[in-house]
Amino acid sequence: MNGKATSTRSRLERGRSALGPALELVHTGRAPTRAVLTAELGVTRATAGAVAAELAALGLIRVDSRPAAATGSQGRPSHRLAVDDDGPVVLAAQVHADGFRAALVGLGGRTVATSPGCLTVAADPGHVIGAVVAAGAALLRDSGRRCVGAGLAVPSAVAEPDGTALNPLHIAWPAGSPVRDTFAEHVRAAGITGPAFTGNDVNLAALAEHRHGAGRGAHHLLCVATGHRGVGGALVLDGRLHTGSSGLALEVGHLTVNPEGRPCHCGSRGCLDVETDPLAFLTAAGRVPGPEVSLLAQAGELLRTEYDDPAVRAACARLIDRLGLGLAGLVNILNPDRIILGGLHRELLAADPERLRAVVADRSLWGRSGGVPILACTLDHNSLVGAAELAWQPVLDDPLSALG
Repeated sequence: MNGKATSTRSRLERGRSALGPALELVHTGRAPTRAVLTAELGVTRATAGAVAAELAALGLIRVDSRPAAATGSQGRPSHRLAVDDDGPVVLAAQVHADGFRAALVGLGGRTVATSPGCLTVAADPGHVIGAVVAAGAALLRDSGRRCVGAGLAVPSAVAEPDGTALNPLHIAWPAGSPVRDTFAEHVRAAGITGPAFTGNDVNLAALAEHRHGAGRGAHHLLCVATGHRGVGGALVLDGRLHTGSSGLALEVGHLTVNPEGRPCHCGSRGCLDVETDPLAFLTAAGRVPGPEVSLLAQAGELLRTEYDDPAVRAACARLIDRLGLGLAGLVNILNPDRIILGGLHRELLAADPERLRAVVADRSLWGRSGGVPILACTLDHNSLVGAAELAWQPVLDDPLSALG
């Protein structure tokens, strides 16, 4: 083989190995132009152009070769890059204490279509998982889009490598339910192609926020959030979820923040899970929850619309103090560079941000020395977007192999 042919083959191999990293850069919005892509990948301009062209040929991104130059700029403007709005999608599904939600999600975290459902979550996981997959399959039929995988978010720690729901405390599933296998079986039965994945809902919310929301740019991101019931946590280190040796890390809901507090489902007392969730807030405010909408929706509405009520303000202060105590302990242990809060905790932060930040600073060693930014999650249905991220990961790792 002559030198020119060897050089061409080498350039082609480098370009193909860069397809996944390039796609992730466009997917997360970190490479809006070909010039930025070239710099981020550390390749030649010709190689970056070939990579972008190949991703476009796969129907994953679009390359705008005639962008308008910015006012006052000099030289030839770089081609703009964006995910292809008409490209393939993944099925994202979420199960929570009050039912489920299905969605089709494209690259870039774009929700193409969504379908919520209210359903009593029975002891058999297959009942609600079958319903959410059926809803997703209907969305796919109506859209006519190509599906390349599926992801499911569940309100339980998911043990690895078996994919079992270890502690579904707020739903009726038996501990150890094989949720990943059940989900994969229903996905296959529905004729949906591609691999199927399952993860904890707060872990997946953190992953989505890190890639597309309030966690962008953080290297050590701590996420704490209330679901429809209970409290969960997650840690993203250098872009990857930290799930521990068997998928069970960051069960922050079972940190004790009030030793004389309410009994917890885990057998302890005064855990974050029962001291700072929507039911705890409604109870502290003297409200009796109704059946019309979820506890999370009722608590958020009360906080937003009746904050001037002394009972509501007192309940807010009590939950903020408990939450701040838990966050301070996590700061001391994990030393995150950013904290993001979701669910009702996001509403508590909005109601009295200075109180929460002061509690964390006063109770944590590192909080006193510099302060850790505490921000609200910004994505709607971030656990659902995170479930989609699981399904997109094989494509991000190796687009050619994943798409055949």
